Amino acid sequence: MISISRTFQIAVLSLAVLPITAVAIAPQAAADAGAPARRMLAQLKVAKPLSLRGYSHRRFQPRWAHHKGECDAREVVLTRQGRGVRRNGACQAVKGVWHSPYDGKVLKSVKQIDVDHVVPLAYAWRSGAKRWSQAKRRAFANDLSRPELVVVSHSANMAKGGQGPQSWRPPRRAYWCRYATSWITVKHHYRLLVTRAEKVALLNMLRTCGR
Repeated sequence: MISISRTFQIAVLSLAVLPITAVAIAPQAAADAGAPARRMLAQLKVAKPLSLRGYSHRRFQPRWAHHKGECDAREVVLTRQGRGVRRNGACQAVKGVWHSPYDGKVLKSVKQIDVDHVVPLAYAWRSGAKRWSQAKRRAFANDLSRPELVVVSHSANMAKGGQGPQSWRPPRRAYWCRYATSWITVKHHYRLLVTRAEKVALLNMLRTCGR
C-alpha cells in the first residue's frame, strides 16, 4: 500500500509540473525568434561607411533587368506580392491590390506603389558595393532571391530615401522584426559592412521579434 501511495503522489506531482514547464518554454521560443538574424549580424564587419564619391543609381541599375521574357524584375515583384494583378502585353501591372508592410496601407493603384530596395543602393555603395564590379551591382539591384525587393507605398519609400535603420524605421512597428531580418540577410549574403550605429539599431529592432 505504501508503494501504491507513493506512486500516486509522484504521478500527481508530475502532472502539476507540466503546466509550469509549458509556460517556461513559450517565452524561450519567443526570445529565440530573432536568433538567426543576430548570428548573421555578429558575422558582419563593423566599420565606418565608405565615401559616397562616385555613386550613381546607374552604377547599379540603368534599368530593371529582364527575368521572364518581357517581364523585368520590378514587374515580377509586383506580381508575386500583389493580389489579382493584371498585366498588359508589355508585362506591366495595370491593376491589382498591394499591401505596404512599412505603413500597413492597402494600395489599389500602381501610381501609389514603389518597389523598394530594402538596403538602398546608395547605402549599399557606402557599405562596400563601390568596390564591386558593375555586373555584381546590377545583380544586387535586381535580386529576386534575397528579401531585397519589396512593394511599398510611394510615400513610405520617399520618406525612407537612402537611409539606414539608425535613421529611419518602418512606421509600422509590427514590421520591425521582418525589416531588420531582411536587412541583415541581404547584407550577410553580400558581405557588406555595418556601422556601429546601424548594428545597434538592428539589434533594437530584433528585440520586437516574437512579440
